[in-house]
Amino acid sequence: MTFSDTLLLAFRNLRQSRLRTSLTTLGVAIGIASLAGMVSLGVGLQEQVVGRLTQSGVFDSITVTSGRTNVPGMGVMGRGRGGGRGGRPGQAGTAATAPAAPLEDAALARFSALPHVRDAYPTLRIPMSYTYDGRTNAALAAGVPESSRGEGAFQSITHGTFFPDRTGASVLLSLEMAQQLNADAPGALVGQTLELSYADSAPKAGGTPEFIAGVQVTRVSRPFTIVGIVERDPAPGANMGLSGIMIPLEQAKAINARAIANPQAFLQGAPPQTRRYTAVTVRVTSAAHTQEVQDHIKAMGFTAFSLNDALQGATRAFLLLDILLALVGSIALAVSSLGIVNTMVMSILERTREIGIMKAIGGSDRDVRGIFLVEAAAIGLIGGVAGIILGWGVGRLINIGANIYIERQGGTAGNLFSLPWWLIAGALAFALLVSLVAGSFPARRAARLDPIQALRHE
Repeated sequence: MTFSDTLLLAFRNLRQSRLRTSLTTLGVAIGIASLAGMVSLGVGLQEQVVGRLTQSGVFDSITVTSGRTNVPGMGVMGRGRGGGRGGRPGQAGTAATAPAAPLEDAALARFSALPHVRDAYPTLRIPMSYTYDGRTNAALAAGVPESSRGEGAFQSITHGTFFPDRTGASVLLSLEMAQQLNADAPGALVGQTLELSYADSAPKAGGTPEFIAGVQVTRVSRPFTIVGIVERDPAPGANMGLSGIMIPLEQAKAINARAIANPQAFLQGAPPQTRRYTAVTVRVTSAAHTQEVQDHIKAMGFTAFSLNDALQGATRAFLLLDILLALVGSIALAVSSLGIVNTMVMSILERTREIGIMKAIGGSDRDVRGIFLVEAAAIGLIGGVAGIILGWGVGRLINIGANIYIERQGGTAGNLFSLPWWLIAGALAFALLVSLVAGSFPARRAARLDPIQALRHE
């Protein structure tokens, strides 16, 4: 018997018992819908939580500070072989601590040259005072790099736009800061001027002299144009930490080179190009490379910190949730597999005489077994496709209702159910596998029928 003959006989048998086949297929469809719906809920929640955290710029950022490296064999407090303290040259001693690796522009260039690094910039927060509408207050101005455009906190600019250029005298405000300046209409601040003043080490015409740490400096005031209002402050470790006032990074560098944001270097009279930074932010191309880049930076002698461990922990938690939901969803599919067994067993009882005739005219056990396995596979595939469509439709309806409720509560709508291609393929393969396993026992039983006894069956 050819494979095409097997298919024809199998589908003819399914058409002859349409009601029973339809009910069995419906059971498989409900099982697959339950399985796909449960897993798609877990995947959707993972994308919403982990995906938004990843887009926030927190997990692809590494905060680097100056570190201290240990140099083996340089200890002066270790014991020599004679038990004395101190250790002579050439003797092994405790590791000594080398000077801290400096965070200079040369270090930034080394960080930028590492694989999977897309940007490295100093973490600058400059003490300033701002004046608006006759009111003056102190604040920290954060330097924001061009690479932050459209990312993290700057994905949502409530009013206005991002900095028009790298070096312009423009400023972004957080929504909270804007509301402090104009509670009624914070968006009306866009286009207006904010006066920023800071301490400069060089004398300036018209500047106000001050003494800080015994050093005379000049208070310089400059007008900055408000170009946009950000919905929230940048997250700590990404861009500049919490700050209501943000200026282009190049502007912050220029101010920091002459200001006293680094008092030690300023008092030592270090030239601007060799001024050291307190911290540096390194941005990687993907959160998956954060740990690798962090290890490279530590090997250079710097101290590096990231929230990558928290992201990995969240990913593992959602993976366990997906497994749990898949197990719960598989219960309905396991129950539906019993329906396949029942359908096949009833089919054997109804077609016992037919099976006997088939074997009497030369049909082999393999041919009989193949017919029943094809029937079971057809039920599984049809039920799997119907189940995926059913699960997707139910998920869409629940998602629409949930988003309506979330938006009414003041939250942000999202896609709670996600049905990726691998889940569709896996659900179909699982439905086929379960159907074949469920149909294997009836198929083996049908193949073992004695043709003489089968022909006598009424």
